[in-house]
This record gives sequence, C-alpha cells and structure tokens, in this order.
Amino acid sequence: MFFIPSVVNAQVADTSRPHIKRQYTLSADYSEEVATELDTAFIMFHRHRLADKYSLFNAYPGNYGLPQYQINFFDRITDPDKFIYRYYYPFMHVTSNPVFMDTQLPFTEFIFTYGGPRDVAEQTFRIRHSQNVSPKLNFGLIYDIVYSLGQYRYQRADDKTFTLYSSYKGSKYDLYISGGINNLTSHENGGVADMSQLETFETRDVEVNLGGLNLAKNELRNRNLLLVQKYTLGKQDANISDKASQDTLARRFRMNGTFSHIFEIETNGKSYSDSYPMAGYYRSVFVDSLMTFDSLHQRSIKNTLRFDFTTDETRKFRLGGGFGIRNELFKYSQNIQAPGEPVSDTAGWHSGNMVFVGRIFNDIGDKLRWSARGEMFLTGYRAGDFDLRGRISKKFAWETGGAAWDIYGGISSIKPSVWYDRWGSNHFRWQNSLLKEFRLNAGTEFKYPTRRASLRFDYAIIDNYTDFGPDTLPSQHRGGLSVAAFYLHKDFSLWKFHLSNDVLIQRSTNSSILDLPLVTLKSSGYFEHKLHFKLTNGDLYTQVGVEIKYNTLYYGYSYMPATNTYFRQELTRTGNYPLLSAYLNIKLKRTRIFLSLDHFNAGLTGYNYFFVPSYPLNIMMFRYGIAWTFYD
Repeated sequence: MFFIPSVVNAQVADTSRPHIKRQYTLSADYSEEVATELDTAFIMFHRHRLADKYSLFNAYPGNYGLPQYQINFFDRITDPDKFIYRYYYPFMHVTSNPVFMDTQLPFTEFIFTYGGPRDVAEQTFRIRHSQNVSPKLNFGLIYDIVYSLGQYRYQRADDKTFTLYSSYKGSKYDLYISGGINNLTSHENGGVADMSQLETFETRDVEVNLGGLNLAKNELRNRNLLLVQKYTLGKQDANISDKASQDTLARRFRMNGTFSHIFEIETNGKSYSDSYPMAGYYRSVFVDSLMTFDSLHQRSIKNTLRFDFTTDETRKFRLGGGFGIRNELFKYSQNIQAPGEPVSDTAGWHSGNMVFVGRIFNDIGDKLRWSARGEMFLTGYRAGDFDLRGRISKKFAWETGGAAWDIYGGISSIKPSVWYDRWGSNHFRWQNSLLKEFRLNAGTEFKYPTRRASLRFDYAIIDNYTDFGPDTLPSQHRGGLSVAAFYLHKDFSLWKFHLSNDVLIQRSTNSSILDLPLVTLKSSGYFEHKLHFKLTNGDLYTQVGVEIKYNTLYYGYSYMPATNTYFRQELTRTGNYPLLSAYLNIKLKRTRIFLSLDHFNAGLTGYNYFFVPSYPLNIMMFRYGIAWTFYD
C-alpha cells in the first residue's frame, strides 16, 4: 500500500474516450447481434468467478472448477445436445455463447487470482485481446485457466478453455467466426467418508471415499467451430455521408433481405478412469475389476440455410422475420456391454434431424418490440419436437434514468438426450425409451439500472420431468409439476455505506421430484471511499466490506463421479449455513485489485458447510486478485 501513490503517478491517465465501441454475441438462432456488457466494473470485483457471472447461485463439490449445477432452476442447462458438458458450460467457449467485439484501439485485459497455501492453492487466469485490423474487420481471443488443487485430497480441478474469434462487417456481406478448445479435468474423491473428521482433522487428512488407490478422474475434451455468413440485398452503405444520397437510398430500398449460412461443428470426448474399481464405492462392476476406463464420444455437424427480411429501418414501425431449414448429423460412441457378455465393445451409432426454423418481430419506435421464434423437428431422432418462444420488450426513458420491462414465455416438447436412453460403462448401464418432456414457461423481468434494482419472476409447468433418481439412474416423472421462482436485486446507499442484495425465492409443487431451497441470498455490505493524492493528483478508489451467502435447507443433489452427473437424494439436507467473507477492492485508473478472506467463519458456526452432500466447502482461505486493462 505504501507504493500506491507512486503507481498512481506512473500510470497513464485514463480518458473518457470510448475505446470499446461495443461487445456483443449472437442470438440463439444466430440471426441478430445482441449487445452484452463489457465486464470491467470495479464494484464487486472480488466476485471474479466466471461461473457466478453465468448464474449467481451455484452448487459444486467444494472445490471451484469442478462440475456444478445452478441453484436457480430457470438458469439450468436443458438443451439435450449439451448433456455431456451441461455442468461445465459456464467455464466453456462453445458455439452457443460466442463473443465478438468492435474496438477503436487494441484492447487487452489480464486477470489473475490466487488463494490459499501453495499445496492447496486455487488459481485462475484470464487473458483476452481484441483489435480491429480495419473498421470492418476484428480479431480477438480469450484464454481462461482454472487450476484449483483443493483443500481435500484428490479433488483437483484443471480447466483450460480457449476461443479465437473474428468478425467482418461489410456493406452487404457479414462474417462471424468463433472456434473453441476446451480441456477440463476433474479429479474425483467420492466425497468425505466420515463427516465427524471435519471437526478434528486437517482438511488434507480427512478420509475420502476414492483415495490414492483409485486416482479417479473425469476428463472432457471439446472442440467446436461456428461460421456464420450473411449476404444482404438492399442494404444501405453505412459509409455514405452525403445526405442527399442517403435520402435517395432510403426512398429506393424499403426492405432488406438477408441470406444466411450457419455452420456448426462440435466434438466431445469424455472419459472416466479409476485404478481400483473394487474399492467398494460402486455397487456393480460389469466389465473390468482391475481398471475402469469408460469413454464416450459425440460429434455434431449442423448446417442452416435461412432467409431473413426487415422493412425500412429508418421508419418508426419496422416489421421483420425469417425462416430456414437446419440439417443436423450426430455420431455417438461408447463402451457397451451386452447382457451376459463378459467383455465390452465400442458401440457407435448415427442419428440426424431436419429442422424448420423461423422468427418474426415488430419494432414500434425505439422503445417497444415484440418477437417470436421457434423450431420444429420434421424428421430424425427428435421428430415431432418443437420449441416456441416469444417476448415483449418495453423501454422507459424517465428523468431518473432508463428502465426496461420484458414479458416472455414459451412452450416446448423435447426428447431427452440420447444418453438418457442408452449407456454402457464399467459401473453403469441402462436402456430406456423415455417420453418427450413438455414445458410451458412464462415470466417477466423489470430492470432499473440507475436505481440498481431488478425483479424477475418465472413460472413453469412440466410434464415428464427428466433427471437422475436416488438410484443414480435416469428417472422420468410420468406426471406434471409446477415451479415458480422470484428473484430480486436491490442496492441501498447511505452516504458511503452500501448494501447490495440478491434474493431468490423458489418453490416446486412436488419436492420429492424437484426440491429447491425456499430462499437463497447473497448480500454484501461495504464502505466505499476515494483517496486523493495531492502529490501525484491520482485517485485511489476503495471498497471494504463483508459478504454473506445463505440458503434454506433442502435435499440438494448428490454427485456421481462415474457418470459425471448430479442425482436426487432423500437422505441429507444441505443449507442453513451462513458463508461469510470479508474483502477489500481497490481501483487505480484501469487496474483493479481485490483482497478477500473467504469463509472466515469456518468452524465457528458449525461444520455443515456443504452445497453437495459429502463434499464440504473449502475452509478459511485468503485470496487476492488483480486485473490490468490496456488500450494501445
């Protein structure tokens, strides 16, 4: 801290020039650009974890970087094509979450965090860079590392994910390219064998179910490529500056038509290994009693041809829509053992789908829009599946600042993932023919950024809800259930004191099939102050505070290493434990720093600090992080 005034003086002064024109992704059907916020905020910088940016409330087996599920039911990944990596999705760069930028100056950011003693340390690292080669052409990359050794034995997480992207915005031709490489390794300890040892043993001495003889681990390797090409007929040249020419073009072209080709390819390879299958952790050993090495593979190739149109964008009333056809090709393989056979063999099979896609929207001025999109599976493994969604968006321009109100809903009937129907491995095997899962969703969200407030309500009716049951096997509830969730975010301020609150209230009509914590909250109180150094004329922004995470008791999902899935259980309730942390955030021009003491109440308020049964959270850990941002 003594060197801070010198550092402030040495840094190049920041300016108000907008170095980043915009950051955006693509809509779910790749038909539109969707603006996203560039996350360089100082407020709550200690909340640096990527998974928490996807969904604020998450449950995981104690060590960050291991597979996790979202506590908020409506944030969970349900796409059957993402089954293999649905618990890793927030860490990954795949075709469904591409990122693109448009910059005036080259943009580079480094973020590094470190926590705990060296032998149990948790480290994260991110580098992202983007620059425009020309006003129309941009290149960028993001590289993320999570390397977390874990306080308990054999629980290391080693996640390395990378994406390289580019975009070209021409007068008539647009191009988006995004490629991803994701390597994620989770070492599995099967959970703590004796919970009472948490009170007397050091974390590294606590006995675990899968120990040094097992050396069990899951490995996921994902490779993907997204290529979107668009050619627009009737598009006006944005570089035309002559007003007369613009007026002439506006009168001449009343409608734009865009032909698009969308290409997606993704490969997933997953393996589970265990050097001591007979340790007693698994009930069955079907193939090899000396060594477990289960593997599965999934490859998908999707091609979409579509046509979209919009009426004159300069008019207050704008109508648009589009339609297209998508072809999907899948290849699967896994070790399958036939009943009565002593050995297994690699079985492979293919499937495909033909899908009709469409959308329609209407802009009324610049503050009201309604839209609808959908897809219908015409042939193939998922023939008869459909997914229809709609949204009404209204913006408000008040004297106190802008606000937005969305009303949305959807109806879908979707065949569960192929991996629910067939599975073959050393410890598990099943053959099913599950029914389609039917969902009816409705919700609304109101955001008021200047008041730092937002509300969200979601409701769903589900028939044939599909998950994994207490026997760790696929389960389908042949009936209906309803789920409701209410989320509130609100910040309060009094002078330099701030209180930031996030509250989630959830309930399902059948807790034996879907149990959720009634209340989940994250609340942070902090004191904010700016220090001014006259000698250097520099400013140091600080926030010092305490944060609490809490949820009420519920039967949280248990975790099965061999299938890398979460399943229902009815024996242990998790929750009713306050997780407390203290932190200090610092900002020097474009450099952000945080210091935090995580879970400082470990052992003081009991030992039931679990998100997942048998997997205790890390105890008190000192953590720090720093982020540098450069525009040059």
